[in-house]
Amino acid sequence: MDNTLWRGGWLSRLRIASGLVLFAFAFFHFFNLGLGLFHTELLHDMQDGRQVVSRHGIGSALLYAALLVHAGLALISIAQRRTLRMPFSTALQVGLGLLIPLILIGHLVQTRYAHEVYGVNDEMGYIIILMWPNTAIWMQSLLMLLVWVHGCIGLHMWLRLTPWWRKAVPYLIGVAVFVPGFALSGVLTEGRRIWSDFADPDLREQYIEHYNWPSPETFQALFDVKDYTLMVFWAALALTAMTYIGRKLWRRRHSVRVRYVNGPEVVSEKGMTLLEMSNANGIPHTALCGGKGRCTTCRVFVEEGAEGLHPPNDIETRSLKAVGAPEGMRLGCQIRPTNPVTVFRVFQPDGSRDRAHASQGQERQLAVLFLDMRGFTARTAGQLPYDIVFLLNRFFDTIVPAITAQGGVVDKYMGDGLLAMFETKDTASSARAGLRAAAEIGRALERFNQQLEAEGSPPIRIGIGLHLGDLVLGEIGAAKHAPRTIIGDAVNVASRLEGETKALGVELLVSADVLAAADLHCDPGNLRDFQLRGVAKPVPALPVTHASELERQIEPQEQFA
Repeated sequence: MDNTLWRGGWLSRLRIASGLVLFAFAFFHFFNLGLGLFHTELLHDMQDGRQVVSRHGIGSALLYAALLVHAGLALISIAQRRTLRMPFSTALQVGLGLLIPLILIGHLVQTRYAHEVYGVNDEMGYIIILMWPNTAIWMQSLLMLLVWVHGCIGLHMWLRLTPWWRKAVPYLIGVAVFVPGFALSGVLTEGRRIWSDFADPDLREQYIEHYNWPSPETFQALFDVKDYTLMVFWAALALTAMTYIGRKLWRRRHSVRVRYVNGPEVVSEKGMTLLEMSNANGIPHTALCGGKGRCTTCRVFVEEGAEGLHPPNDIETRSLKAVGAPEGMRLGCQIRPTNPVTVFRVFQPDGSRDRAHASQGQERQLAVLFLDMRGFTARTAGQLPYDIVFLLNRFFDTIVPAITAQGGVVDKYMGDGLLAMFETKDTASSARAGLRAAAEIGRALERFNQQLEAEGSPPIRIGIGLHLGDLVLGEIGAAKHAPRTIIGDAVNVASRLEGETKALGVELLVSADVLAAADLHCDPGNLRDFQLRGVAKPVPALPVTHASELERQIEPQEQFA
C-alpha cells in the first residue's frame, strides 16, 4: 500500500484503521440485506457466515473497539479544532457522523444487546418484523444512507492521495449508488414477504417462539437502556462542546493582535500561521500553493514586530531566496505571530471573483515539445510577406495534427516555431504522447518535403527538443484577457535541447526523463550529457537524426506504439 496513505501521527492512523473496519462491516451488512431481493435462505445464510466473524470474541472486540475509537477520535478532533469553518465535504462528513449514533444506538440495543442479555434470536427476520410497518423502517433506512455516505466520503478523502483512485472513481461511484439501493430493495422485498407470514396467527406463534420474542417488560427494559445510552452520548457531545468553547476562550486570552496595512486589524489565536489567521477572519490573502511554502504569493513585509517572529525555517528560506526577497519580507504561511505585528500583503487580492482557482496555477509533471524551423530567415529573404505567411501556415497545418492527435496542445506559436504540451491523465501517458507526436512530426515533415520538392522548393529542416518536468499551468495576463499557458524549468530545458539539435545536425533530442517516465529504454551509449545554459545540472538526452526513426533507437520490446 502507498506509504502516503499512512502518513501522520498515530491518532490519524488509528482513525483510518478503525474507519476501515467499520466500513467493511457496513458493506457486508448492506450486501447481506440486499440478498433478501432473491431468497430468504440466502439472506440468513450470509448473516450466519458474517456472525462467525462479528460474534466471535476477537471479532466482536475488534468491531466495537473500532466503533468506540472512531467515535471518540471524531469528538476529540472537534474539541481540538481552532475554528468550525471547514470545507463542505468535511462539514457533511462530521454532520453525518454526529447523526449516526442517534439512530444506531437504538438498533444495537434492540439487536446485539437483546441477544446477549435476553437471549433474543436477532436474525434478519426478527429485525425486519421489529421495524415493519412503522416509522422505524424509515429511520433504519435513513441510518443506512447516513452510514454509507459518511463512509464513502471518508474513503474518498483518504484514497484521493493515490494515483489510481481518480481513474477508479467513475466506476466506484456506480458501486456507491448500487450498494444502498440493493440493500433497501432487499429489505422491502423481505419485509413484505415476512409481514404477510406474520399476519397468519399460526405462523405468528411460530415466529415468536423461534425468535424468543421479547415480552413487554423486556421491551421496556431495552427502551430504558437505549435512553441511558443516548444520555451518555449527549453528555459526550456536551463535553466536546464545552471543551471546544473552553479552549477557544483560553486561546482568546492568549491571542495576538495583527494589523494589516490597507486592511483591518484582527485578534487571532496564538499558534496559527498568519495565513490561517487571514483565512479565519475572512481577510483575502493570496496563497496559490495552498500554504505549503511552495510559492511566495502569500509573502508579506513585516513593518512592525519582526523581532518577535521566529527565524525562517528551511522551506521559507529557500522560497524567499528564490525571489531575492529583501530584509523584512516573510511568508504568511510559515510565520506564527506571538506578539503584535503589522504586515503589508505584497499581493493583495482585488476582490474580483472572475478568475477560478485553477486559473491561478496548477502544478503538473508533463512532457513539453519545443520545435523550430531551421534557416527560416535565409529561406524567406526577398519573399513577399503573403508568401511567407502562406508557407508558415502550410508548415503548421502539416505538423500540428501530429501533436493534437496524441492529446497535445500548442501552447504558443513563436514565428517559425511552437511550444506544445501534452496534458494527459498522468505523467507516463504524457511522456508516451510526446514521443509518439515527435515521431509523427518527423513522418509528416518527410511527406511535406516531398511536396515541396515536387514544387521545386527546397526542403524544410527542423529541430525538436522534448523534455518532461514540473510545470505550472495557469492563466497569465490581465483578468478576462488571460490565455492559459505554462511556465517552468521544463520549458527552458526543452528550448535549450532544441537549440542543441542545430550544432549536432539532428532533428530531435529526447531527454532521459521522458524515456524514464514512459518506461522506455535505449542503449545507454547513445545518451549524451548536455550542459544547457540556465540549467544547473547536465541533462542526458538521446539524439535522433531523423525524428521519424525514433522507434528504431528504442528497445523493440519497449515500443511506445
